[in-house]
Amino acid sequence: MDQPKEQSNKPQINIELSEELAEGVYANLVMIAHSPEEFILDFIRVMPGVPKARVKSRVIVTPQHAKRLLRALAENIERYERSHGPIDERQQAGQPITFGGLGGEA
Repeated sequence: MDQPKEQSNKPQINIELSEELAEGVYANLVMIAHSPEEFILDFIRVMPGVPKARVKSRVIVTPQHAKRLLRALAENIERYERSHGPIDERQQAGQPITFGGLGGEA
């Protein structure tokens, strides 16, 4: 059970989400690089039969924010698995991405 968070004296931030951004961008691969000052996350869409993949979005964050992102993602995965069961990790790092369905040519 989640415990109530303490009220802080930090000012609240109103976050605006445009309709265009609300649609989101699909990515099925992320490449991560870092320097002493930042982490760079390139979200990529790999399509079957296409030898070239395209970066759909690049997000650059500080090391401190990257660590908070890691923690927040882990907490959300834990909640997801409590509700929906374990996530199947058959796709191993370093293996080519495969897509289900019938093969075909255009």
